[in-house]
Amino acid sequence: MELAEQEIPLGEVTLRRFRGETDLPEFFRVIEESLEHLRPFMPWVAEHSLAKTTEFLAERPELWESGKDFTYAILLDGAIVGACGLFRRDDTPENGREIGYWLHPAATGRGIATRTAGALTEQAFRLPGVDFVEIVHDPANHASAAVPARLGFTEHRRRPAEALAPAETGEELVWRLDRS
Repeated sequence: MELAEQEIPLGEVTLRRFRGETDLPEFFRVIEESLEHLRPFMPWVAEHSLAKTTEFLAERPELWESGKDFTYAILLDGAIVGACGLFRRDDTPENGREIGYWLHPAATGRGIATRTAGALTEQAFRLPGVDFVEIVHDPANHASAAVPARLGFTEHRRRPAEALAPAETGEELVWRLDRS
C-alpha cells in the first residue's frame, strides 16, 4: 500500500508525522493552551487529559501503517501549532478521504489551515483509488467553512449530526472536491 508523505514542507509551515512520546509534552501544552478556542466545535475537548493525548499519539503509528489515518503535527517555524489528518471513516467509501484540522489560536488568521488542507488534498489524490476528498464541519463554524471554500471545494450536502460540543447545531456541512 502506498502511504502519504511523512513530512510536507510548506514554507515556514511543515506537516510532520507525529513522533509519539517525543511530541507528547509539546503537543499536550498546545492543546492545553487551545482548549477554550477549540471547545465550541471539538467534542473531544470535554474529555481532554494527558492520558487521552498519550493514547491518541500511541494509536497513530498503527493507523498510519494501515493507510486509514495519516495524522500530522502542524509546525510553524519548527514549533507545533496544531494537528491535521487525512483519513477514511468507517462509513466513507473506499474512494474517498476526509480532512480535519485545528490550530492554536495564536496561529489562526495566517492561512495555515488553508495551506494545510490544500497539501492534504494533494496527498489524498496521490493515494491509489481516491476520487474525492471531503471536509466536514458544523455550519456554525465559519472559520472552518472558509478553508474548503478557498480551495475550490463545493458544498456537497448537509446531514443531521449529534451536537456534542457547545456551539454545534446538530447538523454537518460536507464539502467535496472531486479528482479532476
